[in-house]
Amino acid sequence: MAPPMRTGNRLDTVEHTSILRVLTYAGAIIAFLIGSGFATGQEILQYFASYGFQGIIGTGAVVMILITYVAVEFFFVGHAQKFERPSMIFQYYAGKYLGTFFDYFSILFVFLSFTVMVSGAGAVFEEHYGLPKYLGGAGLAIVVSATVWFGLKNLVDVIGKIGPVIVIVAVTLGVLGFIREPGNIAAGNAMLPDLELTQASTNWFMAGLSYVGFCMLWLAAFLTALGKTARSRKEAVSGGLVGGVVFSAVCVVVGLGLLANIARVNGTEIPMLVLAKDFSSALAAGISVMIIAGIYTTAVPLLWTVSSRFFADNTRKFKYLAIALAAVGAVMGLLLPFSQMVNLVYVINGYVGILLLVLMIVKTCGRVMRRRSVRAHDAGANIDSVQGSVPRENRR
Repeated sequence: MAPPMRTGNRLDTVEHTSILRVLTYAGAIIAFLIGSGFATGQEILQYFASYGFQGIIGTGAVVMILITYVAVEFFFVGHAQKFERPSMIFQYYAGKYLGTFFDYFSILFVFLSFTVMVSGAGAVFEEHYGLPKYLGGAGLAIVVSATVWFGLKNLVDVIGKIGPVIVIVAVTLGVLGFIREPGNIAAGNAMLPDLELTQASTNWFMAGLSYVGFCMLWLAAFLTALGKTARSRKEAVSGGLVGGVVFSAVCVVVGLGLLANIARVNGTEIPMLVLAKDFSSALAAGISVMIIAGIYTTAVPLLWTVSSRFFADNTRKFKYLAIALAAVGAVMGLLLPFSQMVNLVYVINGYVGILLLVLMIVKTCGRVMRRRSVRAHDAGANIDSVQGSVPRENRR
């Protein structure tokens, strides 16, 4: 049996159990971020692959550093502060008035993100199955609202286990997409100037910041609530660290696979299915199911987050609001093509998220500096105490 793992000033459960919880937290982060945009490949195409090889590596580095910081910070603060409401995280970083703005803006963005999930489900049904997109979008809204209606006590455990499976599939497709003919990456990079690509920003660096910005608005309340459930600070921080690093690395791998096939995936609604069809129609059919599962794992907590902001979970008002929001989201999500929904909703909200990122960094730096100041003061007090106990004639 593994020896107990001591964390902080208390003895936690055995190390094996702690590691499982860390992986579950990390899996929840990944599953939450793998919505319709990521699972379909549209998000990675617009934010990573459309800028070429330099963009994939550069954007990937920016995202890995900042997403990991954001995930760790939200987990850490959630565990330390144990807010009564997860949305209080915005007041913690931005103060009363600006924090209130971020609170309500994030709720609006989360709801709009739910409409993107609906649009993604519709696109899969239309592009792969040849069925009306309304069937896929409405079907997702019904299933998600039913899930929220019956409660989310085991949400973290459920989506934390689905997420890693989707990651494995996405990474496999990405790797197969560029190892079949390694020279295709360079060829794809060379033909970018001749293609009309939909990009998230004017350059890869701003695209990376925007990507982190919209992910933050998704993750803020969710990870703050998860951090509150962590049994130790180390467990919370480790979950954020693993989740952030793994998700960012997956983005880079999938981005390389799409770049190697950029001429074929450009202009498609579901780029990942283009890669899957290269191998077999049966594989593509299986991947389409995985994409729907990825959309579902994100759509459920999105709808729950908006509904729980106004009414307590599992109350009658909460359930009725969830159904109403799902219906409105289904209508809105089916108005525009999926690729346009991703570009419009994610990019605009990503720039607002950048402001929150700046405020977070300032708050973190201030907290670290105060902690160092307290330690220096305590160290000085201890020295004075020791000197005070030494006879004056023996001091130097």
